[in-house]
Amino acid sequence: MHVHHLYADAAGETHFGDIEVEWETEGPGGKMSRRLPATGIIFRATPGTYDYAWHTAPRRQYIVNLDGAVEITVSDGETRVIGAGEVFLVEDTHGKGHFSKAVEGKFRHSLFIPID
Repeated sequence: MHVHHLYADAAGETHFGDIEVEWETEGPGGKMSRRLPATGIIFRATPGTYDYAWHTAPRRQYIVNLDGAVEITVSDGETRVIGAGEVFLVEDTHGKGHFSKAVEGKFRHSLFIPID
């Protein structure tokens, strides 16, 4: 399982990385990772007009897209479209931040899972 990772380096430049989930157990119900820390869950509904200029993440958090995509550009110039069912970890709480916008004008439901 793949997780997109947004982070800021020491100079405040934001980048994408990739995290591969490590499986801890496997059984009849499938594979499971170790339990990761979380402090809550936030439900979000984002309109198809979403176009949020450069900003940093308000906290370290996982975001899970449930039914739509988001296009994210980081300050080093890389752009990714993160689709329905995909997970990303945002940790760019300082620095230049990222730009995010709706894809194809479509509404998006997502879960924010804070880890701080």
